[in-house]
Amino acid sequence: MKVTRHLLLLILGAGAAIVNAQTVHEGLALNEAVDMAIAADPWLTGSRHTQAALTDEATAAATLPDPRMTLMAGNFPVDSFDINQEPMTQLSVGISQMFPRGDTLVLAQRKKLELALQHPLLREDRRARVTATVAQLWLDAYNAQESIRVIEQDRGLFEHLVDAAEASYATAVGRARQQDVIRAQLELTRLEDRLTALRQRQETAQMRLSEWIGSRADDRLTSALPTDSPAAQVKTQDSEQEWYERVSHHPTLLALDKRIEAMDTDVDLARQKYKPEWGLTAQYGYRDRDLMGRDRADLFSVGVTFDLPLFTANRQDREVSAAVGHAEAIRTDKQLLIRRLMAELETATVNLARLDERHALYTDQLLPQMSEQAEAALAAYNNDDGDFAEAVRARIAELNARIEALVIAVERQKTIVQINYLLARASPDSAQPVDNY
Repeated sequence: MKVTRHLLLLILGAGAAIVNAQTVHEGLALNEAVDMAIAADPWLTGSRHTQAALTDEATAAATLPDPRMTLMAGNFPVDSFDINQEPMTQLSVGISQMFPRGDTLVLAQRKKLELALQHPLLREDRRARVTATVAQLWLDAYNAQESIRVIEQDRGLFEHLVDAAEASYATAVGRARQQDVIRAQLELTRLEDRLTALRQRQETAQMRLSEWIGSRADDRLTSALPTDSPAAQVKTQDSEQEWYERVSHHPTLLALDKRIEAMDTDVDLARQKYKPEWGLTAQYGYRDRDLMGRDRADLFSVGVTFDLPLFTANRQDREVSAAVGHAEAIRTDKQLLIRRLMAELETATVNLARLDERHALYTDQLLPQMSEQAEAALAAYNNDDGDFAEAVRARIAELNARIEALVIAVERQKTIVQINYLLARASPDSAQPVDNY
């Protein structure tokens, strides 16, 4: 019996040391996964193409429309179609040029450039979003991976416990009961079930991560959890104005500002339709000699055309009103986005504060206490003052506490990732006309 008890002491004591040990190895780091995802993101390339296209469209929009040529044979007599029969018959060539209303060309160019200037800011937001998304997926995979590692370490321990309980139960002097054997086997089965569920979670996270980084998602992750802090100091007691100042430079908001400018330019464009559109025409007519052989003078005509925007109630007025409505709708979208970003930042900051408290509680108190409880239960059983089931329960509770501490650490890091996205700031050179690519 003493041999069996000492065997249990050795197994459980060694298990406590094993589960607290960290295996250091190289693997796919979080920042490496993020860099790979950003480098391979086709959306960024598409955005650059769109910006270049809008810049080209801006140049085209500022150019006068093509002139129109007219070739005409006029005033032919229908009885003979003889160019010499009638003095009015002529062959003419003309050219006309239209001039858009007011400042339409300048404003059309400005609108295209303002739309183009959204894209560097949208790319800033996209990079921040990709960083946050990939980080969340990496952390999900990390949580599953490290939970599996912790449980696999304890699985070996419980396998030895089953063997020890069976050996003690099989001997005439052993203290282990049949229910102790069954309990040890049951806990081992539960660990196997948890491992299966965790492997499923890990595979799901890896498959989602592979959308961003391809086959590298199947690599083992680094065993060290990043210990980043929020990009800026945030406090739960900050005022509403302070929350606003923190999110006001977010790339998404600045991109909306560019879109609002484009919509305001659209209002100016609509107002240009109250002005007439002008056209200049010039025409040269050639006439052949008459029937008597006398020369006839060629003819030259010049003229100006313009429309008269007189009936504006159902056209120009409506178009201006519609343009103003679209601009105001975008402004409303911006206000809603500001409120959402502020609310999310405040919520994430509160969550981080609570997670910091829980992380400190587990690190400083709960984990040491759980370890002491497990050791105390083992000592009591070894001194014939406790039972096998209590020693197993204490070890299971310690295992659950370590996994919960891991979950808290991962959730804390995910919250920091979210805060860093909400605090993203556009770089000073984000609004360049065209990127080189």
